[in-house]
Amino acid sequence: MTHHGVLSIMPVLLAIGIAVWTRKVVPSLFLGVYAGVLILAGGHPIDATTSTIKDYLLTQLTDGYNAGVLVLLVFIGGFVGLMEQSGGAAAFASRTARFIDTRAKVQLASWLGGVAIFFSDLGTPLIVGPIFEPVVDRLKVSREKLAWILDSTASPVAVLVPITGWGVYIMGLIAKEYGAIGVTETDWQAFMGSLPFAFFPILTVVLVPVVALTGLDLGAMDRAERRTRAGDRYWPASRPLRRSADAVATVETMSLITVPLAVLFVTLFGILAPLGFPFVQVPGADFRAALSAGYFFGALALMGLMARHRIGSFDRSFAMYTEGIQRITTVAVILVLAWALGAVGRELGTAAYLVELASGRVAPWIVPALVFVVGAVMSFATGSSWGAFAIMLPIVIPMAATLGVPMHASIGAVLSGGLFGDHASPISDTTILSSTGAGCDHIDHVRTQMPYALLVAAISLVSHVAAGLTGSPWTAVMALALLPVALLIVRR
Repeated sequence: MTHHGVLSIMPVLLAIGIAVWTRKVVPSLFLGVYAGVLILAGGHPIDATTSTIKDYLLTQLTDGYNAGVLVLLVFIGGFVGLMEQSGGAAAFASRTARFIDTRAKVQLASWLGGVAIFFSDLGTPLIVGPIFEPVVDRLKVSREKLAWILDSTASPVAVLVPITGWGVYIMGLIAKEYGAIGVTETDWQAFMGSLPFAFFPILTVVLVPVVALTGLDLGAMDRAERRTRAGDRYWPASRPLRRSADAVATVETMSLITVPLAVLFVTLFGILAPLGFPFVQVPGADFRAALSAGYFFGALALMGLMARHRIGSFDRSFAMYTEGIQRITTVAVILVLAWALGAVGRELGTAAYLVELASGRVAPWIVPALVFVVGAVMSFATGSSWGAFAIMLPIVIPMAATLGVPMHASIGAVLSGGLFGDHASPISDTTILSSTGAGCDHIDHVRTQMPYALLVAAISLVSHVAAGLTGSPWTAVMALALLPVALLIVRR
């Protein structure tokens, strides 16, 4: 694996630094992409400009996976726009007022909603967020807290479920490496055996109800919660990725939210079940197409309900739909730039440079902890846990087999590190979409989420050391026991 030395990480550091400094994500990402292409072009600005547009931005739009995600975002945006302005979310907030009547309950309810949408890390923030927006506003829970809950139930949940695209992807990587080194264990057994060692996603999911029930908010999140309780939804300089539309409905009926969601899920499983889902691997393109169809038919059902309850004309409903699409375009631009930055990083050898920095002879017991750190840095820098999995698993599996390191602990460390970097990175898809789903300023979300991510990462690191020494899945119990203790100590 080749790289450009320290220059390999400069574009990512530049993009992250400018984003944190200026709070403007789009120009920060673009400057990071351009800086990387400028390095690849040997410092020639004209060549770098044309190459940025032709080879890195336009290429992202022609990639099959990227195009599928962008198309899916269009359908999600339209559905969310209707859901907001039809009054469905407002009706949900009103009808559940007597049940969800405390700050702890709304946090737990949004957490449960995110866990329930386990099959789509991209869909979770944009489905659950707009539904609970009016509820968290009524009970004066900060949008930053909602964004953190969405982010904590997107990728961290998806990676723990073997029937999602995440599980299928990881098992595919494991199977290839197992076949190469002659391991007889199946990829399913390896994946399930590694899950107890995926400390970061497990602890991240568990941390949400712990914080909700104890009210132990840390650092920037504590300040955001105090601001919200004082009556200010945003900081003066905040720029939410998506402004919540005002609901226009005068009819408060739960059918405006339950029927479209039911149509969405029935369509999704109706299309995928003949393909064997959830017991047979379904190609990603088919899954995204089915999810897009679900959002489309869900939107049609909602338009029909709006007509039945005389909530505006069809033209008005269609206008709501297109307005929702327009509000999601900023997210699409950010995703394209984030993908482009990842492509530039691959050309520069960012991952290879990070692996080289961490290489060398080490004691077997420290390997899982080292793998966790390297995977975290890599996924944070690239904004992609999938990229970290693809790079690290082919390295870690044969290394674990050669050095006698517990295999499941090593695979779990890859999953754990990849999720930590992805969860904390401001250029991660799910981080961006969580800010969008909660109607939150993106940098505010990153800042308020970081203390929790670092707390969980610290416990995970200790747990990976213990797992390297023992190889026991019961290490997960130790990690769970440490979580509330560490939260209380840090809070005090």
